[in-house]
Amino acid sequence: MQSSYDQQKAYDIICFSHLRWNFVYQRPQHLMSRCAASRRVFYVEEPIWGGEQAFLSISKHENGPYIVVPHVPDENRGDHSEILRELLDGMIADQKLAAYCLWYYTPMAIQWTRHLRANALSVIYDCMDELSAFRGAAPELQRHESELLSAANLVFTGGFSLYESKRHLHRNVYPFPSSVDVSHFSKARISSTDPDDQAVIPKPRIGFCGVIDERMDLDLVRSVAQSRSNWHFIVIGPVVKISESDLPRSSNIHYLGMKKYEELPAYMAGWDAAILPFAKNEATRFISPTKTPEYLAAGKPVVSTSIADVIRPYGTMGLVHIADDAEQFVASLEKAMAEDSVRRQNEVDNFLARECWSRTWGRMSELIEDSMLTVFGARQVPKTAEKPAARAAAVGRSA
Repeated sequence: MQSSYDQQKAYDIICFSHLRWNFVYQRPQHLMSRCAASRRVFYVEEPIWGGEQAFLSISKHENGPYIVVPHVPDENRGDHSEILRELLDGMIADQKLAAYCLWYYTPMAIQWTRHLRANALSVIYDCMDELSAFRGAAPELQRHESELLSAANLVFTGGFSLYESKRHLHRNVYPFPSSVDVSHFSKARISSTDPDDQAVIPKPRIGFCGVIDERMDLDLVRSVAQSRSNWHFIVIGPVVKISESDLPRSSNIHYLGMKKYEELPAYMAGWDAAILPFAKNEATRFISPTKTPEYLAAGKPVVSTSIADVIRPYGTMGLVHIADDAEQFVASLEKAMAEDSVRRQNEVDNFLARECWSRTWGRMSELIEDSMLTVFGARQVPKTAEKPAARAAAVGRSA
């Protein structure tokens, strides 16, 4: 590896994620797509088990990263770390990755990537969720996260609640709550074509879009739907980690399945309101739902349960209605659908103007380059990061 920082500006990114690239389009896809506009990005997914031999499948996503999928035989599950190390080393050699940063979404990947740190320009941990609180989390995840925090040069968090949780565990932690592609979702404000599977559903329509798992308050959805039988509830997204038999069923709840990111504005255009019916549990304690700004950019009034990172800033600014029980939720939906949409949208647009993913990636890039300047000794960057109000210019938000 060369020692001159100026010669390292064309660094590549090796990203390790627990999410499949072609799953729900969210934070990793937004950031890594923007990163890939100026450098190579290798997005390494978790292994697929099966087959007779270990190998990596590498495909170039259109205008985006290289998607890297390890395939490991079932018989090697118990000792797969060595196999994954060898596969990664082969990829680095084949792709001539001389200058790279390591970017982690999953601490579990630290098991087979420790040896890469010696040659990495920087190690970044983008902690988008408290994964250890999710159903089915590996018991060793917290131990691997501690190791990752010790190795990282920078830690980003997916919201302010996570920031408060992690800020004392590392010297350089920065909050980057969910951003939004306003130009994409604002198409919902002018779309006139209702998708076929939604067009047959009567109005008013209340919509949800996202992963349907243990974070959704199914009892709340059931109760709200029962109390307003003339309202129709559109649910878009995959069902994960819970049984479909647990989902509330009635004639006014419509499960339309998973849709492509490109299709979402057309569906949202036909909604009268959007909801975030999250349960209050350990899995939702630190979440910063990407759907909040997306719904708002689409021009929809929004009602959410009292999730900390929705209350601040959206609830306190009056951009989202907050309610927890069914009676409050229904009343909030009625109020939201009756409010002055023009005034609300002006307030929303003023807020979202500084919340786009491109700006978020730009601020992250500056911090990454600062961290590399420290490594190469070009100039000293304070080891104790300014927290976070003094750093508002960098993160673009006040605490």
